[in-house]
Amino acid sequence: MAVVMGALFALISQAKDLSITVIWTDPYLRHVTAFSFKQALYSTLLSVIPAIAIAYAFSRRQFIGRALVLKLFAMTLVLPVLIAVFGLLAIYGKGGIISQWMQHFGLPAPNIYGLSGILLAHVFLNLPLSVRLLLQSLESIPIEHHQLAAHLGITGWSKFRFVAWPRLKQQLPHVVGLVFMLCFTSFAVIMSLGGGPKATTIELAIYQALRYDFDLATGAILALWQIVLCSGLVLLSHYFSQPIAIESGQNKVQPQFENGTLAKWWDGLWIGASLLLVIPPFVAVIVAGLNHEFWHLLQQAELWQAIKNSLTIASCASVIAFVFAVAIILTSRYWRLSSRLWSANTIEMLGTIILLTPGLVLSTGIFLLLRNYTDAYGAAFWVVTLVNALMALPYIIKTLSQPMLHVAQQYNQLCCSLNMSGLSRLYWVEWRLLRYPIAQAVAISFVLSLGDLGAISLFGSQDFQTLPLYLFQLMGSYQMAAASVAALILLLLSFGVFSIIEGILKPNHNAINTTTTASHKVGSTKGSSHA
Repeated sequence: MAVVMGALFALISQAKDLSITVIWTDPYLRHVTAFSFKQALYSTLLSVIPAIAIAYAFSRRQFIGRALVLKLFAMTLVLPVLIAVFGLLAIYGKGGIISQWMQHFGLPAPNIYGLSGILLAHVFLNLPLSVRLLLQSLESIPIEHHQLAAHLGITGWSKFRFVAWPRLKQQLPHVVGLVFMLCFTSFAVIMSLGGGPKATTIELAIYQALRYDFDLATGAILALWQIVLCSGLVLLSHYFSQPIAIESGQNKVQPQFENGTLAKWWDGLWIGASLLLVIPPFVAVIVAGLNHEFWHLLQQAELWQAIKNSLTIASCASVIAFVFAVAIILTSRYWRLSSRLWSANTIEMLGTIILLTPGLVLSTGIFLLLRNYTDAYGAAFWVVTLVNALMALPYIIKTLSQPMLHVAQQYNQLCCSLNMSGLSRLYWVEWRLLRYPIAQAVAISFVLSLGDLGAISLFGSQDFQTLPLYLFQLMGSYQMAAASVAALILLLLSFGVFSIIEGILKPNHNAINTTTTASHKVGSTKGSSHA
């Protein structure tokens, strides 16, 4: 939190002579603000509205590969944005598959740059995420509701209206708020597909002011303006959000089939459309990466240095984020168990408030802090690592806070009765029960840092590059064959590392049974001793 406040203070000190009214008086800044809202609104509508139908279709159907498809949908949250951009260019860009087909039939090729490309990329990244979140909500409906609907003969639209929609309606404000915020603060997509001044957002304008114009005052006022807008969006999202009720009953674990012909065709249409959106870009990245430049690029020292920098930064950032997140969660957990709820909520909020401060804004503030004391570009490695760690911190807190609290609520009394604390409790209780959530948290933070282009775009140079920046520079110089290979390597690294971390720390199904058995034994022993 001190780093964030220091960065913001540095921004304010640079903007002290610049009035906020410049946002309204400058036509370009007004356009940038309006376009930021416009593209985020359109992206959210195009992502969330179809996701409702797709999630409902997945909840009613079982097919071969369903679990793999849903896992692929979940991976879009941590997918490096440049991979998505490259895959979409390979399908829809100039020289892409769609363009070649349309030119073959004498039709004009689609223009993927500008607003249309931004919307396509945002839908590709956020529609699968929306489907996953809404599907989780649908799968939490107690099976008794489905049984009652079947008993009353409620099917089709009526079942959606009376069974599914009440649950979806509770989750939608959360999903809409999340997707809108992700699109509003999007950077790599806008920088890659923006297509000039007409398609520029606030975050890209900050980057241009600092990187190209070195206009610190304009960069600072835009950064503060974005924080104000993001804070307002979060408050608005919380205002419309409802707490999701936990109902009694057994949750549904299998799709509730509707075997009517129309229902099958309807569900198949939406599932097929989602697969056509998500799968081809991944296939295109793999196919395009296996080209004549593959072995040549693997011999380039710049590639291996970029890979080394990316892995080192991601490792350091994920460890730093994990340590600080666990410290925050342990403090919050202690206060919750002591009935100090306000303090617990406050410290968790301070840990997640970084979501309101985009990575480029943090990078800007830290740059302004360091430039008066040292060579900011000389400390680029640590600045990029710190920014990536801070940006990953909220994801780890969100992933681990509830599991760690539940473990403490369930086993605190047992640990106290056994006088178990310190490393003993850490291994026998916390680690055994939390290893898989920890694996998910570390994997998410690692891959997010691995694919980040925000901080490195400000501090990167020819002597200090990460793999995403190296890929972006290859694309910018139109070395598309080499860029295809770099994109494939980044894709394999991201999915490979994510799978390896989750695989090493896979769920220990015996952990809960072991701990539960131990608790029964302790209870029996205590009962015998009292007797």
